[in-house]
Amino acid sequence: MRVQSQFIEMYRRAHKEMTLESVCTIMGKGITPKYVDSSSVVVINQACVHWDGQHLENVKYHNKNVPVKKRTLETGDVLLNATGNGTLGRCCVFSCPSDENQYVNDGHVIAISTDRSVILPEVLNSYLSLSDTQAEIYRQYVTGSTNQIDIVFTDIKKMTVPVPNMREQLQFVSTLQQADKSKFVGFKSQFIEMFGNHSSTPVSDYIADSYPGEWGVEDKDGSGVKVIRTTNFTNAGKLDLTDVVTRSIIEKKVKRKTIKKFDTILERSGGTAENPVGRVVLFEEDDQYLCNNFTQVLRFKDIDPRYAFYSLFYYYQMNKTYVRSMGSKTTGIQNLDMNKYLEIGIPNASDDEQSLFIAITEQADKSKYYN
Repeated sequence: MRVQSQFIEMYRRAHKEMTLESVCTIMGKGITPKYVDSSSVVVINQACVHWDGQHLENVKYHNKNVPVKKRTLETGDVLLNATGNGTLGRCCVFSCPSDENQYVNDGHVIAISTDRSVILPEVLNSYLSLSDTQAEIYRQYVTGSTNQIDIVFTDIKKMTVPVPNMREQLQFVSTLQQADKSKFVGFKSQFIEMFGNHSSTPVSDYIADSYPGEWGVEDKDGSGVKVIRTTNFTNAGKLDLTDVVTRSIIEKKVKRKTIKKFDTILERSGGTAENPVGRVVLFEEDDQYLCNNFTQVLRFKDIDPRYAFYSLFYYYQMNKTYVRSMGSKTTGIQNLDMNKYLEIGIPNASDDEQSLFIAITEQADKSKYYN
């Protein structure tokens, strides 16, 4: 069930826009906890807020003898992570699991209580989760660099959000509640949780071979070699080969530059305002293909090539602002600095960990989790 598609259509029809602070009765960051091993005052931190919902196995505890001077969380609050590359922007709707404990957010999590006569929390959460909204947050409401980035609280309150009519909101929430919540939802979060604390090794150390593509010359009779362009890239890391051109390329170059199964193809020139240059796709074909001169083939050694691809794919999704800084513009096209790109760290993982993550990703229904 394409819940996200339904939501996109709903908010595109919305004629009314309001600022985030005007649709919220309460919006604020949480406490600075005084941590203890166990307490009835439970702290919701960034590790608890995931794309697929709250993960309360990651809670911490605040000393109950130190008064909590800020509002406690209530079911229906929208939680938005406010700090950190890869965690900033993650959001979910809070559901209070117990009346026996007091739940509070820490200072790195923004709690949003919506005016439910205006916008339902599930609708706001879905809007904040959209890739376009996430891109807007990173582009307009974030300060800092590398891993020290934060949402500017006074600015994001002014962000405008579409407000569909209540009938459509209720219908959407009903659909959302009935939807099959695939256990593979939230791969971004899963990748961070599995490998976020691992040490890493630069991409360059794993390169067995790397070369730019070829464009050749016009192929008038259709007998040339098939060439993959960036228009064949999808944002899900897959190739769409329904429209592939053929080009006339000399045999020596064809032999040298034929792509091998499980090579990663990197977009080294191109990019858009929303998707900077640096997208990657996994080559999974058995037929002969080359790629064009806007791309770069990355062939890996000493690591499962699919794991290397997924590492780069999720790095791009979580660090678009930094990847954008690797590109320089000429005549409107972003060109990737390959030296900087090859410094990206791939999380060090055992063979078993690599195989596990590959198995999870290959079984996933991408339409249910990809933002």
